[in-house]
Amino acid sequence: MMVRTVKALQSVVDVPLQIDSTKPDVLEAALRIYNGKPIINSVNGEEKSLSSVLPLVKKYGACVIGLTLDENGIPKTAEGRFKIAEKIVNRAKELGIPAEDVYIDCLTLTASAEQDGVMETLNALHRVKTELGLNTVLGVSNISFGLPNRELITRTFLTMALHSGLTLSTLTTSL
Repeated sequence: MMVRTVKALQSVVDVPLQIDSTKPDVLEAALRIYNGKPIINSVNGEEKSLSSVLPLVKKYGACVIGLTLDENGIPKTAEGRFKIAEKIVNRAKELGIPAEDVYIDCLTLTASAEQDGVMETLNALHRVKTELGLNTVLGVSNISFGLPNRELITRTFLTMALHSGLTLSTLTTSL
């Protein structure tokens, strides 16, 4: 199904596609037939993920989104997320993947459940951008999930994230 989907999409659009699967064989099947430079969504700090996804990124010259989580989940602190980002980019560099092909997602959690997490995400984002020099990505609209006045909350967080070093964003259309 992934191969059919990639072929169908590439027949009607010429923008880069983000290929998302937890199965390395499905990722590879899509990468094998992809025309251009895809984005793989995603790798994380777990050894299993690093050792199965990053070699595919290298083999097919793809970009990759690195999620700042590992076998212990999403760290509550900016420091914990930064360390995972550092681990991902160092492993990528060891394989010869250029740093500019690694986009780090410091993971936006909903403010209703994790108020302290808002600033930890922004602090992690700032460190990844300034100390590692990497492109960053966030699912910005996650911040307002389940809250009233989502549009205002999301817009405010997006502004703060851009100031902190956000270079790429995904927004849901259900605002």
